[in-house]
Amino acid sequence: MSDSPVATCVIDGPVAIVTMARPESMNAFNQALRLDLTAALREAASNTDVRAVVLTGAERAFSAGADLGAGFPEQMTIEQQLQREYRPIFDEIIGMPKPVIAAINGAAAGIALSIALACDLAVMGEKAFLLAPFSTISLVPDGGANWLLQKQLGYKRAFQLAVEADRFEAARRLDWGLAYRVVPIDAVLDIATAWGHELAERAPLSVRATKLVMRAAESSSWADTFDYEARLQTDLVGSPDNQEGVTAFFEKRKPEFKG
Repeated sequence: MSDSPVATCVIDGPVAIVTMARPESMNAFNQALRLDLTAALREAASNTDVRAVVLTGAERAFSAGADLGAGFPEQMTIEQQLQREYRPIFDEIIGMPKPVIAAINGAAAGIALSIALACDLAVMGEKAFLLAPFSTISLVPDGGANWLLQKQLGYKRAFQLAVEADRFEAARRLDWGLAYRVVPIDAVLDIATAWGHELAERAPLSVRATKLVMRAAESSSWADTFDYEARLQTDLVGSPDNQEGVTAFFEKRKPEFKG
């Protein structure tokens, strides 16, 4: 992370709040933000006290996507930039064994749309929106957007959203099951953080295993998913947290999971 990072990781008990912080450009991605966001996510992932992560943008936007004002890379191809500087962001979000909540407090455009969709959960502000503007500048949606959109919306809705570069408003995202809830814009971060604290009270090993198997299930058969579940269940049964959960159930009290 740079000396003056444009992405920060603030620890709030068991919740890490990762913020993209280039508000003067609506948190658009330049190289510094790409690298600093990867570092901030890694910090959250590696902190053993953190059980949930909230990802948001500073001030009035989640992120406007790539900073077109910075121009296209001169020392590498676009493919190399996507693989070397953007892909690690997605690898951290998808690969960390903790739930990542997108707190979408404004526009999530371009590759930031992909980042929001890659998160495990989402809270969205009433005036926030998703936008895939690539067709307006003769580019293809990237950051895995074509896979993410099609998986979450179905082909026809995903294709329409991509080629028409239509704003995907918060209410429509809620109707289509892509956001947990739509809230006043100034409450997005507080509600997402509170949700993170609620998730942090869940059994961490169970949450981790559920994320692992659900992510794997996206590209696996039912049979392979069944087998993976069985292996994970074998690891969890009899663990201290499993025993605590069963004991708390019979004692009719709230369990205290240690992870």
